[in-house]
Amino acid sequence: MSESRASSLRALLFASSAASMLVSAPALAADVAADEAVVTAADEQQPANLGTIDVHGQVQKREPESPEYVAPLVDTPRAVTIIPEQIITQTAATSLEDLLRTSPGITFGAGEGGQPLAERPFIRGQSSANNIFVDGVRDTGGQSREVFNLEQVEVIKGPDSVYSGRGSGGGSINLGSKAPRLTDFVNVGAAVGTDDYYRATIDGNWRFSETTAFRLNLLATQGDVPNRNAVDFEKYGLAMAFATGLGTDTTATLSYYRLRSDSMPDYGIPLDRKLNNSWAIQTTDSRILNVPYDTFYGLKARDYLRNEVDSVTLKLEHRFSENLAIRNVTRYSETLNDYVVTNPGDGGTAVLIDGEWWMKRGLKSRWNPTETLANVTDLYGTFQTGAIKHNFDIGLELSTEENRNASYVITTTGGTACPAPLTGFDCTLVYDPDPNDPWTGSIARGAVTENTTDTVAVYAFDSIELGEKWLLNLGLRYDDYSVESPTSTPSEASWDFVNYQVGLVYKPTANTSVYASYATSSTPPTISGGDQNGAPSNGSGNLNGDVLDPEDTESYEIGAKANLFGERLSLSAAAFQTTRKNAQILIEDGVYEQAGEAEVKGLELGVSGNVTPGWTVFGGYTYMDSELVEGAYNNVNVGDPLANTPKNSFSLFTTYRVLRPLTLGGGVYYVGDRFGGNQGGAGGGSAAVYAPSYTRLDLFAAYDLTDRASLQLNVQNATDEEYILRTNGVHHADPAPGRQAILKLNVRF
Repeated sequence: MSESRASSLRALLFASSAASMLVSAPALAADVAADEAVVTAADEQQPANLGTIDVHGQVQKREPESPEYVAPLVDTPRAVTIIPEQIITQTAATSLEDLLRTSPGITFGAGEGGQPLAERPFIRGQSSANNIFVDGVRDTGGQSREVFNLEQVEVIKGPDSVYSGRGSGGGSINLGSKAPRLTDFVNVGAAVGTDDYYRATIDGNWRFSETTAFRLNLLATQGDVPNRNAVDFEKYGLAMAFATGLGTDTTATLSYYRLRSDSMPDYGIPLDRKLNNSWAIQTTDSRILNVPYDTFYGLKARDYLRNEVDSVTLKLEHRFSENLAIRNVTRYSETLNDYVVTNPGDGGTAVLIDGEWWMKRGLKSRWNPTETLANVTDLYGTFQTGAIKHNFDIGLELSTEENRNASYVITTTGGTACPAPLTGFDCTLVYDPDPNDPWTGSIARGAVTENTTDTVAVYAFDSIELGEKWLLNLGLRYDDYSVESPTSTPSEASWDFVNYQVGLVYKPTANTSVYASYATSSTPPTISGGDQNGAPSNGSGNLNGDVLDPEDTESYEIGAKANLFGERLSLSAAAFQTTRKNAQILIEDGVYEQAGEAEVKGLELGVSGNVTPGWTVFGGYTYMDSELVEGAYNNVNVGDPLANTPKNSFSLFTTYRVLRPLTLGGGVYYVGDRFGGNQGGAGGGSAAVYAPSYTRLDLFAAYDLTDRASLQLNVQNATDEEYILRTNGVHHADPAPGRQAILKLNVRF
């Protein structure tokens, strides 16, 4: 990519934002009825009511926030899960992983390739860490995401490049931020728990005038990870937003988000295949080293993980009429992913010395700052062509990302000496590592590589009402995607690709639908494993240095949706087949070709809302039958299930108001065996690494002390189930946190 092209894109970004401001400015003082009405006495808040009344006593829509959704969720022909704020609060979630556990069919891969640990979601068999959005704008850079500033989370399942652009073969996740409102409230939360857990949050909203408001969210938290020796964390967060023109034809919202995280990184426990297959004791046949799950191989004196996030967002919205509106979002963000971590699976073969097994501590490190400037414009509304009604959205996305990467040169000058025949320092007993081992040395940043990614995309959606019973949903997107990396060969490359979706919806009643749809996606080779943007080529062998084609994914889906009991309860069902093509594979000895193909067939059931005014349910069931259809020569790995893709997964979080002040409930989560990667023989034989199935139980209780204060008790992993949360199948497996009790006081002013 030339410098002139990059300059032109930056100019387009600023021009697009400026044009939207010029369009919106004349109507800033217009005074129309407020879009967000305060709940009347008849709609008094019901704390057990999920998705209709939120925790501030205001109507919560349970609909996606983006104008790209040109039809209500019940009329959208694909599987979309909305996780509302009430679930975020009641489950005591603190991370994206905590929250997505409530949505079946989503698993997590172990930390790999510089992606923040524990934040590699897999949706329908594909890594989706590169497909996380905040308020409709791609959230780039390595970071540990928090939930303190979220109102809801939207999960699209299946190929959705028509919505999200590059790399969204399995689906995408949009985080909806808390926004200013025309009501005054202050919510304070203070929580304490076992394992030195502390968490304090403040969510305040102040109305300055009839059309202006300010919202502030603060976070401070720290603690240890239950059942993980020496693993701890500390986080501080700030989110503030100022909005003017609320309730008028034109609104402007300026927001700032800041998060600082400092924790002990955890690469779990090693796999026997890395240390030496012939000696390591296995856990059944999973190939995971048989040590207590609190065993920690890192060094407290050396290892660290720091994440920093700063972002500024300007959102402008203007309604020309009842049938036409425009929205423009501009964001500038900076992130830093900075760590030194012990990787126990990379230390080399273990050695038996005086009757005890010793190993070297493997090591990984990264310094990865990212800067992103993005602008997204949507023109949306409705129009008629004869008797046919159209609900449409036309959009333009412009973005530029600058990624810098470096490893650290780590020199050990003192510490735990290795016994002969091992040499040097940083050795430990395989079955009894000590995180308090001494260490002295230096950590110096190595050579820095850079890459710049630019995207120009245009898209259009139309939901066409063909009478009262039928809708035709169409979507089309064109992406011009380019990467420049001066230190790689080739140093620059570009791709353009077109993706689309077609869906037909039949409505037996106003609140029910059945549908069939087809959708596609494209994943350029620069998105390594679906995580971070990389160099223009990652070809192997004879393809090294070639610019590979994007991987293509297509999906067929049929489903049904229903909103029941006055739209208090939502039900959904979907059957799907997803096929990923064009993956790089070894077709004969030393020869690679983009001929790999993988397939996932499945069924998904979902439920969300209120069965009765006092009984809430949220969760579902997912069945996925995955396999590598076309693999390496001699059919190696053909027929294996895909990594991190369990056949069966189930989740249900439910609460019931036993008495007016007392609500009880909890969550049950089951995840089947998850293959760690294509490491074994055909059919996933004895050489295959996998994380065994598990069932987890969480408990919940809330008691209203007054109409403004309540106590909430969460017991996470109440049975203290020991299970493996994730494994990458190559280096290590990550044990899940053990049992933890958290007591929280919520006060509303």
